[in-house]
Amino acid sequence: MKAKRHTPGAICRYGNAAVIFVLAVYFFLIPGAIVVHHLRDPGLRGEGIPRYAFRWHRALSPHYERWARKRLASAPADISNVASTEWPLFGSVFYLWATESLQEAWERDNNVSRVAPKEYARGAIEAAAALVADPKQAAWVRERWGEDYLHRENLFYRALVISACTSHAKLLGSEQYLPLLRDQVESLAKELDESPHGLLDDYPSECYLMDIVGAIAIIRRADAVLGTDHSGFVKRSIRGFTGDLADSTGLPVYSAVSKSGQGIDRSRGCGDSFILIFAPELWPETAKQWYANYDEHFWQQCWLFAGFREFPKDVTDRNWYMDVDSGPVIAGYGVAASAFGVGAARANGRFDHAYALSAEMLFACWPLADGTLFLPRILSGATRGAPHLGEACVLFSLTRQPVGDVPIEKGGRLPGCVYFAVLGYFVAGLFLVAVQIRTFQRQRRKIYMEHIRSAPVQLAVWAVLVVAGLSIAITYNLFVGLLLLLCAQFLPRGSEETGSKTSFEK
Repeated sequence: MKAKRHTPGAICRYGNAAVIFVLAVYFFLIPGAIVVHHLRDPGLRGEGIPRYAFRWHRALSPHYERWARKRLASAPADISNVASTEWPLFGSVFYLWATESLQEAWERDNNVSRVAPKEYARGAIEAAAALVADPKQAAWVRERWGEDYLHRENLFYRALVISACTSHAKLLGSEQYLPLLRDQVESLAKELDESPHGLLDDYPSECYLMDIVGAIAIIRRADAVLGTDHSGFVKRSIRGFTGDLADSTGLPVYSAVSKSGQGIDRSRGCGDSFILIFAPELWPETAKQWYANYDEHFWQQCWLFAGFREFPKDVTDRNWYMDVDSGPVIAGYGVAASAFGVGAARANGRFDHAYALSAEMLFACWPLADGTLFLPRILSGATRGAPHLGEACVLFSLTRQPVGDVPIEKGGRLPGCVYFAVLGYFVAGLFLVAVQIRTFQRQRRKIYMEHIRSAPVQLAVWAVLVVAGLSIAITYNLFVGLLLLLCAQFLPRGSEETGSKTSFEK
């Protein structure tokens, strides 16, 4: 009878041990094995797109569709907040770009996926394109540029609209957005071409050269859908990135005054990596020189880490820094510079750099068994506005391919942090498993002898936390679900014989 009377406490304690055991396997041991497996993917070294990018994309697509459709039903609440205005649209364009590249790879070799990306992701493609083209999502730029926001500067937003409409037409063969696409391509190209220095502002008095390079590439890509030819415009556009608009490194400056053509900031890694993703398809010879300069002034590698700096090597007072564009800068390494550097290295055929950067990205993504990239999902989810931005950016960088006759340079080595990270996955997982086994051995004889105050109530609360945590983690928000599961670890409380220690605390 005693064992029966105190069964609620035993259920909680054994249940907690089981939860920790499952979490240890799912969040540490399996990801460690996934990283080890994916490090062998030939796509990391330059032989096509990594196979795992297809799996990650297929896992992301239904989540992206649900989020985008929900977002379409609302408008940004705070139009001064970058995370709730720019990032949802930027992330959608990244997702569409990645989908295009995966579809092109599938058309060359349909063994890489059982179903064509444009088929299993059709709903997500439609929702992402609709989100970018939706006028309700443009309140943040309409406030800055007025009602003619689609025909006066506003380069960043207009380029996103062009890109989304182009991807929608290419992937689905739809003519839904062709009138909008044609209007924006012709008007933006004309305005850029006729500007005094080949520059336009994103926002009033804010001109970023990386966005202009992206916009030029986006206009050129739209030619394939519209049957137009902007090659002459592209050739003339190089004027916006030379002379006073390049710094001592020979690379374009980060920002400029569009009306005077004067550079403001020095070249920065987050901008250069983004520029070098597109430069090879616009100006191949210039891109080759730019990448050589980037390698000389920004590439940083030691036995432990490899990556691109946010600031040139001669700038040492910003080795620890952070802003919304660069992300954290740690010992000189720029997080955004290195993340987009994966795409830049791949587009320029520098797989000696891409191999090291992709391996670092792989373990930092914390890949789960269901295809979720845990760390990007958690970090992006904290922004509320764009919960899938991180995963879309990762897929965008990993799906960049060398352009034209770019020479391929293979090689490179794994930085030491990759080995430590893999070891960390397994050590952490095995440690948690060992703790639970030890806890079970210590408690199995006395666990039924505890007297738990209000045991049925505590059991009910515990069960609600566990069931809700699992349900929310699977269907809604991984972070919130995990938080509820961890809260369950603090029940039961108030044991007369063992104090108030929980199985987790022991």
